[in-house]
Amino acid sequence: MDQREILARVDHTILTPTATWEQVKAVCDEGKQLGVASVCIPPRYVKRANDYAGGGLKICTVVGFPNGYATPEVKVFETEDAIRDGADEIDMVINQGLAKEGDWEGVLAEIKAVKASCKGRILKVIVEACNFTSEEKTTLCRIISMSGAEFIKTSTGFGPGGATVEDVRLFREHVSPDVRVKAAGGIRTFEQAQAMIDAGADRVGASALAALAK
Repeated sequence: MDQREILARVDHTILTPTATWEQVKAVCDEGKQLGVASVCIPPRYVKRANDYAGGGLKICTVVGFPNGYATPEVKVFETEDAIRDGADEIDMVINQGLAKEGDWEGVLAEIKAVKASCKGRILKVIVEACNFTSEEKTTLCRIISMSGAEFIKTSTGFGPGGATVEDVRLFREHVSPDVRVKAAGGIRTFEQAQAMIDAGADRVGASALAALAK
């Protein structure tokens, strides 16, 4: 797979707390130039980026980010606000505490609530895989397969670990066929991105690949 084909699967990302509008605008410019799947940006800039891009670029943003422990009501409000501002895709973080204590019904209910508030837009569910055992990750695959979400996503990029080939393979094996996999966190080269795709990733979240492509 050449660089252009890989970039077509990339969510070109800037989620640093200090991100300025000029930096977000540059990411949008790069995204349009390189033909990425979307740009993933802070909620604060969604409306401005949507207006700036003029419909020529998919806008993705985050909900419950990066820790996931906001209430479901807050996550639903964040999602609705992002959709009103023009977001095409939502990447939400699960409540990791609920998953750790085995409240799978609670995890499922929250994802379903956010999915309903997406109004048909794509929902990617971030599980922060480095914080869970293989058994827990397998159960999360089942829960997300039941939720109506379009993607399971490995990581926020702000946790103690990022995407691994092993996690991508595990997710691909255990989610239903209609759920796609996004690998994110620590992917800094095209070789790493290709490895994730070979393992079963349909999307790759990355901030460094655009600079390498240029």
